[in-house]
Formats: sequence, structure tokens, C-alpha cells
Amino acid sequence: MLDEDWNFMQRVAAGDDAAVGELYDRFGPLVYKAARQVLPSRAEAEDAVQEVFVRLWRTADRYDPRRAKLVTWVMLITRRHLIDKLRRRGVRIDAGTLDVEPAVNGTDPNRQGGDARHDRRLSEEQRAWLRDVLRDLPELQRSVIERTYLQGFTLREVSEQLNSPLGTVKSALSRGLLRLRDRASDERALG
Repeated sequence: MLDEDWNFMQRVAAGDDAAVGELYDRFGPLVYKAARQVLPSRAEAEDAVQEVFVRLWRTADRYDPRRAKLVTWVMLITRRHLIDKLRRRGVRIDAGTLDVEPAVNGTDPNRQGGDARHDRRLSEEQRAWLRDVLRDLPELQRSVIERTYLQGFTLREVSEQLNSPLGTVKSALSRGLLRLRDRASDERALG
């Protein structure tokens, strides 16, 4: 599979139309879902998807299957692009409230109407659930998840911030995400 993904991404890098189309077919819905979770409108999410796929095409020759699975690499580029996009707009994800809030100016884009508020924020129920679940995690796991997913730091940056080895941070992230997934799965089964 490693060789297949590498060969595939080399075809994408070379501009092979069929490979570029396959890349979009395989990962377009996943990238769109991620974009839709943080951007306020369908149009902005669609634009972000196009921008991500341009980035993927331009950097396809850098893909190294020994470092990450293809889906992981695609989502890392997606995440970085979305964080860059939010930062350029002066928006940050605030770990305290888990809302997307303006970071610089005093205008609140959520005041444009009920739909904008709903699109840009987690529901009260989702925020409460996420706060509870994160609170139940051990300190290191919680801190790593908040810093990587909510504040946009890389694992290397988190490792430096916490003065912990990179392997420890990666393990904490993996264990924490597994616990979150298990809890969500358990609650769906009970629900």
C-alpha cells in the first residue's frame, strides 16, 4: 500500500488528470466535512476544498508514505489550511468556550442572524458534552488535544510547550482520541 500511495501521489504531482480526479473523489467529502465544521457558509467551505486540493496537487511530490498514511497527510494539509484561513480572517478557536470567535476586532459575526450563529458554533449540547469528555481525560491527554485540535499547534510545538518528548505527546494524543471515540460510541449505543 505504501508504494501504491506513493506512486499515486507521484501521478498527481505530474498532473495526471485521472489521478487528480481520483484524489478528489477519495478525499473531497472528507475535506468538505472538515471545512464545513469551521467555516460559516457552504460557499466558503466549497472554496476551501478547492484551495486544499490545489495545495495537495502542488505538494504531492512531497508525500512520504513512511511518515503518514495518505488520508492522514491529506487531513493534515486540510487542517493547516483551515487554521491559516481562520487566522487570516482574525478568527480563532477558543478552547475555553469551544466557539469560533473574533480574535482582533470587536465585531461579532455571529450577530448577523440566527443561522450564522448556528453555523459558526457548536450547539450548547455539543459544547457541554465536549467539555465533560475533555474534563474526564487525564491532564496530558486533555492538554494535547486542546492544543492541537482547538488551538492549532503542531505536535512538535505542543511537545516544546509541555517540555515532553514528542513520542509521549503523540501517545497522549492517540490515547485521548481513542477515549473520546469510545465514549462517543458508548453514548450512541445507549442513546
